[in-house]
Amino acid sequence: MINTDVLIIGAGPTGLFAAHQINLIGLKCEIVDNLDKIGGQCIELYPDKPIYDIPAVPECTGEELTKNLIKQLKPFDIKFHLNERVDEVKKVNEKWEVKTNKGTMFTTPNIIIAGGVGSFEPRKFSPKECEKFENKSVFYSIKDKSIFKGKKVSIFGGGDSALDWAIELSNTSSVNLIHRRDEFRGAQASVDKVKELANEGKIKLLTKYQLKNVHGSEKLESIDIMHDDKNIINLKSDFVLGFFGLIMQLGPIASWGLNLNKKTIEVDTEKFETNQKGIYAIGDICSYPGKLKLILSGFHEGALAARACFKLARPNEKYRFEFTTTSSNLKSRLGVKE
Repeated sequence: MINTDVLIIGAGPTGLFAAHQINLIGLKCEIVDNLDKIGGQCIELYPDKPIYDIPAVPECTGEELTKNLIKQLKPFDIKFHLNERVDEVKKVNEKWEVKTNKGTMFTTPNIIIAGGVGSFEPRKFSPKECEKFENKSVFYSIKDKSIFKGKKVSIFGGGDSALDWAIELSNTSSVNLIHRRDEFRGAQASVDKVKELANEGKIKLLTKYQLKNVHGSEKLESIDIMHDDKNIINLKSDFVLGFFGLIMQLGPIASWGLNLNKKTIEVDTEKFETNQKGIYAIGDICSYPGKLKLILSGFHEGALAARACFKLARPNEKYRFEFTTTSSNLKSRLGVKE
């Protein structure tokens, strides 16, 4: 049984900054995430896409943001439990006992749920034949764009992800952009850019088509796409990318007795605490009047939740607010030499 002041569920940006705040005020925490890497949606869905609304950071990618947040945690000894999902939570003697799907057990007075959109997986292609090529030639997210350089890439989808990646990969790859409708759902500027590249012959744009079949033995060789009029054409393809959005589920969290609102968790705005004492929710997974699903909002929520955790973790101590610019105590925890 692992005893800790705070258990954070979710290793995305919000969870990482909450961990920083928790350790800064003298508490200890451990982090559980069902993904196999640190960074949450930033790393899983858009590691190379630029983010423009982080305060004092004009532009950074999801990967860069994650690396900087991890760097910010270097002064602290934080244990990550990756590839683990919290399955069971129960109250025992004023503390929470938590069990993961791998049998790891925790006891803690505080749980911070920073699970982004909860458990999520991409909507996938219908043809069963796609399964044998999955994570080899068929992908639903991009982790390393360099593998597509000089290759024939067929991208399916009509939203921002499909449009943005079609534009990005057209610089180094032969790109087919295939959508089941004539109209696209993405930003108009991206739609206009794709049409401009199509007119220049840098992207082959095919609308009113859907994937019918894939061909190849050891590796993908070509695909069949079918038009609304049932006409089928074959395209040589080394890779197929599908961007159809995510199927989002709260997973086991839904059975923890928390007040839910459309797959989000209701919290107050003083401590970001749920209806269960000692369980907090921050980031995209929480809900309250005026909620904005921005990373910067999650940072604010995590800072307040961290300080609320102090009261339950150190019931006999009084929390005293300090500034990192002037506090020798905080500087010492950060490893700053004065």
